[in-house]
Amino acid sequence: MSSCHGNTPRAGLLPNPSILPPRPASDRPIIVAIVGPPNSGKSTLFNRLTGLRQKVANFPGVTVEHRMGKAKLKDHHEVFLVDLPGVYSLHPRAEDEQVTHDVLKGEQPDFPKPDAVILILDSTNLGRNLVLAAPILSLGLPTLVLLNMADDLAARGGKVDIAALSNELNCPVALISAAKGTGIDRIQQFLLGTAVRLNSPPPRIELPVLHDVPKCRQWAAKLGIRASYRPPAPPLWTRRLDAIFLHPVAGPLIFAAIVVAVFQSIFSWAKPVMDGMQGFVLTSGIWMKHVMPDSPWRSLLVDGVWSGVGAVVVFLPQILLLFLFIGILEDSGYLARAALIADRTMSKFGLQGKSFIPLLSAYACAVPAIMATRVIENKRDRIATMMIAPLMTCSARLPVYTLLIAAFIPNIPLLGGILSLPAATMLSLYVLGFLAAIMTARILKSSILKSRGSSFVLEMPPYRWPTWQSLTLRLIDRARVFLRRAGTVILLVAIVLWVLAHLPLENGKTPPLEHSAAGMIGKTIEPAIKPLGFNWKIGIGLITSLAAREVIVGTLGTIYGIEGDEESQAKGLQTALHRDLSASGAVALLIFFAFAMQCFSTLAVVKRETGGWKWPIFQFSYMLVLAYSGSWLAFHIANHFLA
Repeated sequence: MSSCHGNTPRAGLLPNPSILPPRPASDRPIIVAIVGPPNSGKSTLFNRLTGLRQKVANFPGVTVEHRMGKAKLKDHHEVFLVDLPGVYSLHPRAEDEQVTHDVLKGEQPDFPKPDAVILILDSTNLGRNLVLAAPILSLGLPTLVLLNMADDLAARGGKVDIAALSNELNCPVALISAAKGTGIDRIQQFLLGTAVRLNSPPPRIELPVLHDVPKCRQWAAKLGIRASYRPPAPPLWTRRLDAIFLHPVAGPLIFAAIVVAVFQSIFSWAKPVMDGMQGFVLTSGIWMKHVMPDSPWRSLLVDGVWSGVGAVVVFLPQILLLFLFIGILEDSGYLARAALIADRTMSKFGLQGKSFIPLLSAYACAVPAIMATRVIENKRDRIATMMIAPLMTCSARLPVYTLLIAAFIPNIPLLGGILSLPAATMLSLYVLGFLAAIMTARILKSSILKSRGSSFVLEMPPYRWPTWQSLTLRLIDRARVFLRRAGTVILLVAIVLWVLAHLPLENGKTPPLEHSAAGMIGKTIEPAIKPLGFNWKIGIGLITSLAAREVIVGTLGTIYGIEGDEESQAKGLQTALHRDLSASGAVALLIFFAFAMQCFSTLAVVKRETGGWKWPIFQFSYMLVLAYSGSWLAFHIANHFLA
């Protein structure tokens, strides 16, 4: 049994696919592709095999994401697993399906053909899933077929003859439960033996033509009868819960109640941890000022970096809590039902149900959401979804919303204490973004992006208990993304802003902030934003937030850290905001951030996806007009009621 030596990456590192040579080189790490239909447990298996030894990247030349991770085996062996987009066949219709096809066929540029394949199928829906086995096996790669959710199959009275199925397919077959970890030893045996099998191709079997879908279905049906497959009875609880969750009246009401509960929990549960982190940032900043000698370096570290980055990091608990709830809803199978409920509404505004998944992922970040639109076959529907995805309230807006709401909205109980006014305000901002998105979609789909309606087909997975391992990995990954941005984009902005705030020198001394280069930039745009209730300090934040929305929090932290004394710093950023914003100005700023396109990364991805700058420029322009006009209107209405 051979092992990987030579240029094998060091522990903890992953190979760059663009530099991996073709397979004959014995010193190149073994790459095994994990492929399967959507909702077959592919990602759960990948997480279990790789743990934290994984990263997300784009395939060379396209915007389709994949995850690649290292699986450590016995005797110090290692293989690299690539989690490919889920497909029902190898007849590509969308970009992600095309990538899966090209990778498995060895036609993806600058990406090596996998040495082996792990095909994971849902054992509770084997009749449909086996259709994918024929085109995968016809590739001639060493293949392990995994029948996932074996525990669910047995519990519901289903069965399958593994030996007969393995004999018919001429490849190893195993029953597993990726969620519970049963059967993982069989996968490790396959991975260990892959290096030996590379030199001996698998036996040829009679398979249907690769793209002959009808013959693949006939072949799969006969295969199920030879393998004595008996599908399990429909889950009793799934049918009972669907009768409630998919009810035309009760379903939407339950969905609304879940959303309200999530936002109330985000405020109430995360607050103690956030208060503790904020207290640590403030007291540690004051402590560093006492122990460090007075110098420009102390000012840069404490007033610039610590105040700027620390002001953003304190919102990490809320973001993780939001993603915990999203992960629970997704892994339990409820979000698929939410997509079906949303399709009834979205179809009235010209969108199809397939737009729901990208729009849902936009609550995390618009960048992967725009990439996720590749599942939409209709080009005009896809562009329309891209244009409105940034209006969904991404996690980058959460620190801004929380800061302003905590500073200006009193904690008043509503609905008998079920909901608080801050949580209701946050919820209304999410609803506002969603309403703006679907109304914009309606305008686009009835004008420049008009197209025929398309059908929406979605396979409903059974309800399952989420696993703590999957949820933990999801939260760790989200924390990494957030802290990476805090340690790069926000850190860089804080340093640049500190430099601009100390230049030009006046008689060798730092000028007042108002007369610094940063102050002059803010003063330049102040006339344009004054009708919205913003001053030049907020203007500086609006400019820096073009890099990323949450940067404004770090910018304001740096500004107030530079100009404030210890007493004002100890009161925190929320108190300092009252010097520069009125209550109506805070409302206007919330509306501005709800609508404005403040993310260069999103614009860059839209440019790559659409092949030019026409749509990104249109997107930036219409969202800026919407943000400015909405803020102006909100400021004057709030002034009228709060005067």
